[in-house]
Amino acid sequence: MDFFDLSVVNWSRGQFAMSAMFHWVFVPLTLGLSILVAIMETIYLRTGDESWKKMTKFWAKLFGINFAIGVATGIILEFQFGTNWSNYSWFVGDIFGAPLAIEGIMAFFLEATFVAVMFFGWNKVSKRFHLLSTWLVAIGANLSALWILVANAWMQYPVGTTFNPMTARNEMIDFWAVLFSPVAVNKFIHTVASGFVLASVFVVGVSSWFLLKKRDTLFAKRSIVIASVFGITTSLFLIWSGDESARQMADKQPMKFAAMEALWDGQANAPLVVIGLLQKPTPPKTEGQLKEMEFAVKIEIPSLLSYMTYLDPNAYIPGIKDLVHGYTNPYTEKVEISYFEKMERGKEAIATLRNYKDALLREDYEALQEHKLKFEDPEWMESTFRYFGYGYYSESTVGGLIPNIPIAFYSFHIMVALSGHFLALFIVMLVFTLKNRIEKLRWLLYVAIWTIPLAYLASQLGWVLAEMGRQPWVIQDLMPSIAAVSRVDAGSVQLTFWLFAITFTILLIAEVKILVAQIKKGITGGH
Repeated sequence: MDFFDLSVVNWSRGQFAMSAMFHWVFVPLTLGLSILVAIMETIYLRTGDESWKKMTKFWAKLFGINFAIGVATGIILEFQFGTNWSNYSWFVGDIFGAPLAIEGIMAFFLEATFVAVMFFGWNKVSKRFHLLSTWLVAIGANLSALWILVANAWMQYPVGTTFNPMTARNEMIDFWAVLFSPVAVNKFIHTVASGFVLASVFVVGVSSWFLLKKRDTLFAKRSIVIASVFGITTSLFLIWSGDESARQMADKQPMKFAAMEALWDGQANAPLVVIGLLQKPTPPKTEGQLKEMEFAVKIEIPSLLSYMTYLDPNAYIPGIKDLVHGYTNPYTEKVEISYFEKMERGKEAIATLRNYKDALLREDYEALQEHKLKFEDPEWMESTFRYFGYGYYSESTVGGLIPNIPIAFYSFHIMVALSGHFLALFIVMLVFTLKNRIEKLRWLLYVAIWTIPLAYLASQLGWVLAEMGRQPWVIQDLMPSIAAVSRVDAGSVQLTFWLFAITFTILLIAEVKILVAQIKKGITGGH
């Protein structure tokens, strides 16, 4: 790792993380609110009740404000693949570029084409065509998320590709394997469901404000009912897909799984830590030794982690130390090699690629053919090349292969706790609204309002876990962040970091002010 400028790596990671987190402030509300608006307009078309039309136009206006700013932040985010992560873009351009291109051609143009009809076509097109346009905008917004999440899922679980040593690039050989990989399907369901839940919380919270102010109460109650039903339904999908995500993580990204559970020593009948407080890590006594981190306080349920992961309370869950040093599963007797062995195999893969390129430059076709045969050998690719990324590390830097344990652990547990709170809130709000008692429970209305920032927090924590939990991998096992970054000056990355930070902060402040102003106008204001 010594030949890498870690300041460039860290500033590039920080810039991308900051850009992604700002962008993700806008995206989930867009995903969910577009569907809610389409549902409300469908009810308007079926009933002919003008009050539903006013509801639709009110929430659509809030959707439009959020949608416009979200597009701006997304464009800046994609440019960073070329400026800050050019090595990554070259290494996976054929795979990563395809879903993003489809997203631009299919989803974005679908949104761009019909969003104008959605906002300005109320008196210019038929009611049915306007409703169709609204639904197409909603579908386009969620299709946009699909293709981006397919690209992200491939980074976490690379499938459907082959490596071309001539170009040193991964090339797609099975589009459908990339699109329908279990990680991609589950990631799409879970991420979109989280956006639907956030939008439901947003609608319930804003509607609660109207009830507290005793304004537009019929509109507020109807909005709460629609959003609560939608929120309950999508919360169940969120919980189910989250559970499935954890199982896939245990199978395909076991280090991330061990990190989010802060599990250092593997064990059968592994307990689930419900609440835990981590201590500071124990200082290593020797170079390369792991910084272990114990719990100061924890509440756990015996055997539940093993059962939830493998549907078997006796199942063995490997810990961080098992994964680093290698282990044998006592029940399946399956042997997992150590990170140190993976490093050696990764170094062999890197050396083979380097020798291939050298032979190509020397026009030594005999040596070239010898090295090429390795890349054409499925057994060698599976046993050696799959650990290509480990070759950038050594025994003294093995700690760099372990993600930040506190961030992974707290992100996961806070996110799960908040998801339970959202589901409970939707149920309570729906029950008391249907009983026509919601206006008397002012404390509950305040809880609903203050749950809005909690929904954004949970949404952000989900991505923090997904991305920081897999560190140092940009592509799981194949490319670490130290090898993916562009060879640029750290000062230029720092400059653009602060420029983007200022720009995004201004955009966020502007969005909040515009949204608040529009909400205060009420259902009749601005129409």
